[in-house]
Amino acid sequence: MSPLLWAVGSLLLLSLVYVAPKGATYILIDDNLDTELAPPFVLLQEGKALDYRSTTVVERLMNGLPRNALRPGLQPLVGLMALLDPLPAYLLHELLVRLAGLVGMYLLLRRYGLPGARHATLCAALALAWAVLPTYTAYGASVLGQPWVVLALLNLRLGPGRWSDWLVLVGFALWSSLVLTGVFVLAAAGMVLVWDASRHRRVAWRPVLGVGLLALGYLLVEYPLVYSLLIERQFVSHRVEFDYAQLAPGGVGAGLIGAVRYFGLGQYHAGLFLRAAPLLAAGLALAYVPAGPARRRLVQWLAFSLSILGVVALFCGFYPQLIGVAQRLLPLLRAFNLSRIHFLTPLLWFGVLVLSLRRLPAGWLPLGLVGLQLLIGLSMNPEWTLNVRRLLGRLPATEPTYAAYVAPELFARVQQAIRARTGQRPAQYRVACLGFPPAVASLNGFYTLDAYQNNYPLSYKRQFRPLMAAELAKSPALQTYFDAWGNRCYLFSAELGKNFRVAAFPAQVVHEWAFDAQAFRRLGGRYVLSAARLQHPERSGLQLLESRTAPGAYWRIWVYQVRN
Repeated sequence: MSPLLWAVGSLLLLSLVYVAPKGATYILIDDNLDTELAPPFVLLQEGKALDYRSTTVVERLMNGLPRNALRPGLQPLVGLMALLDPLPAYLLHELLVRLAGLVGMYLLLRRYGLPGARHATLCAALALAWAVLPTYTAYGASVLGQPWVVLALLNLRLGPGRWSDWLVLVGFALWSSLVLTGVFVLAAAGMVLVWDASRHRRVAWRPVLGVGLLALGYLLVEYPLVYSLLIERQFVSHRVEFDYAQLAPGGVGAGLIGAVRYFGLGQYHAGLFLRAAPLLAAGLALAYVPAGPARRRLVQWLAFSLSILGVVALFCGFYPQLIGVAQRLLPLLRAFNLSRIHFLTPLLWFGVLVLSLRRLPAGWLPLGLVGLQLLIGLSMNPEWTLNVRRLLGRLPATEPTYAAYVAPELFARVQQAIRARTGQRPAQYRVACLGFPPAVASLNGFYTLDAYQNNYPLSYKRQFRPLMAAELAKSPALQTYFDAWGNRCYLFSAELGKNFRVAAFPAQVVHEWAFDAQAFRRLGGRYVLSAARLQHPERSGLQLLESRTAPGAYWRIWVYQVRN
């Protein structure tokens, strides 16, 4: 069996832990299931995935969210969800992302990183270690697909290039996020090409055109975002009021702690894993290579690579303080998170690892280092480890499976109960959620006034705030959380804090909830679905209709109606 097939087979075998009957598998919840699956599902339900007209709104989200505030409909996850239910679409998409990452890294290593037949097994093992990194695959190939971009640009720079290299660049634009990765990939590629041109005193036009094609691909795929920002500004985003300085602790100490964390672990969206293997490999390579020109070149390259990673870590660690100053000079910087440059660091760390492995003798030592990286990647991948624990019957009670979290039977009962009382279907009323993410209600067909969105109109944020202004006043932490950020446009309770996962058992009670029911009604709201029982709903202008549960559901839902 060829090394590549062995690596692919190993990845497929590792992925078997996700197999479970009736949706009883675990997928990442925070910033994933609670936000990334609902928008494409809703777009498809309303038939608006490819409807980019400036007048189009998505009725099921936030009382009519502008369609162009959501992800583009051309992305593969949206296409898969058009064919499959959300869970199988997500799992298949994740597998495809990881397979693409494995093959791309393997081809890059075989051709440029670790060429030669003797390194084939090492390349396959390293590609497998890359493919299992704990990245958020809902963002597509934003991280794991980066080796394909490097491979394509190197092919265009060092050879005539083939049609497949151009196709790879278009594919990466289709399968990645412009705001998370694309901007930084384009900037990094541009800087490297400028450095290359100044060094060789000539411009390598093929890779320049390749970067241009990548940028054009993003303009086409991310048309909703580009159109709403550059052509016809449909709304002012709530992001213009971001204030990172308020959200993160200040001071030099906090910045240094953040920088050390970014350097040694990274960031969880892009890949949170201990950078032990690359650093250990670098140390061993320096110890193994004897003094001389080869060692000096190795020291220079390692110093250069680690310096870049160090500068990026310092920038990200001190970003809240830096942006706090910059925002006063250029307010538009509030809307952009430049610290997302950390999405490039996993590949840079693997570059350090490859650079070091090239200087070590063939044998068990390089394979041992790659094995260490593989174990680190798997052990720090919560989605994988929690599915292993599920198979062993040891899944924590605080980490529900997809079926328990989405709880379709429970929410179907809630819909049926409302319809039995009022004769109304979900499209005829609006709900908001307390103690659980509105994405759960969206995935079950409800029309929600609240949502977890990284881009929505500032005007809606200001309309929504009065609903829980009194609760925010009770909690400075929640007030800052909403006012200085606000992606979670939720109903808040000072008693619950940031607990957005209130389980049915043990049951929780909110004793005093200062909710403005009239403002809720003016916004179109009719029902509050709560995972916690309200001790005095009448003081909030609500009345209890009923409470519902279902076998296997993570939640118990209390249904409150606005009193006339």
